[in-house]
Amino acid sequence: MKIGSLDLGERPLLLAPMEDVTDLSFRVLCREQGADMVYTEFVNSDGLVRDVTKTIAKMRTLEEEAPVGIQIYGHIPESMVEAARMADQAAKIAGGHGADVIDINFGCPVSKIAGRGAGSGMMREPDKMVAITKAVVEAVGKPVTVKTRLGWDDNSKIIVELAERLQDVGIQALTIHGRTRCQMYKGEADWSLIGAVKANPRMHIPIIGNGDITDGPSAKQAFDRYGVDGIMIGRATFGHPWIFREIKYYLEHGEEMPPLSVAEKVALSRRHLALSLAFKGEPRGIYEMRRHLSCYFKGLPDFKQTRMRMVTTLDLEELRDILDSIEQQYD
Repeated sequence: MKIGSLDLGERPLLLAPMEDVTDLSFRVLCREQGADMVYTEFVNSDGLVRDVTKTIAKMRTLEEEAPVGIQIYGHIPESMVEAARMADQAAKIAGGHGADVIDINFGCPVSKIAGRGAGSGMMREPDKMVAITKAVVEAVGKPVTVKTRLGWDDNSKIIVELAERLQDVGIQALTIHGRTRCQMYKGEADWSLIGAVKANPRMHIPIIGNGDITDGPSAKQAFDRYGVDGIMIGRATFGHPWIFREIKYYLEHGEEMPPLSVAEKVALSRRHLALSLAFKGEPRGIYEMRRHLSCYFKGLPDFKQTRMRMVTTLDLEELRDILDSIEQQYD
């Protein structure tokens, strides 16, 4: 699968952009665990234009996580164009590697974004969505991609026609989450419409499917039944960065990868912690790992009290001691 000249190989697996999740440390870890491409957290176009330090920091990427896409969102055309130009020059503005791809977020369903017309809120204004995309494509030199949903609600699933229009203004790949905005993350993702976009003879750009990919069998079905070029994985990566290795193993061997031992999970959590501390320091590097730490050891018996200690402490030595005790007790 190619996005412009960027070759991601056959049946690539991509880490979805997720706010407060896909920070530097998690992106690097997921690349180490087999992700073929990763994306930044959502970058607010208005924040970039206003030179908000925290927003600019989200554009910092590293060589070891490349290829990486910087994802921008917003509903004001002028701000989106300026934000895209800044993302195109992210290596100079924020430091590090910069962007290999600039992705436009037309998919986020949360009210604070969609409610003001950005993210999947743009599904109610497809003409504006296409106009913004065209302006962004014309403003930058790097490949532009889009991530979106099937439509606003069950009565407006416009993705098949919309995909053609987005392709026609110059995007070089399209990621489709198989739900409407009104579904949020409820119910099952509908991959039939993703497959319909891929099967459309007018489409020639890569189509990346997203939604409910949790293991090897679901990934294989997405590739085999719906013909997508790549798969993007979101919520199933929480505290589970090795999911990329698991899926690749299944696609290659047709059977599940042997499960990781507790010791291996502890080692990965330590690696994640070390990266988080290196990039953010204390206590922020500990605090912002909690979402993942609460998921690393799901399924262990009699673990509730240990989990509570693990996700409430900001003391680094105590956290290290807890991880040591998990390895000793459960492995």
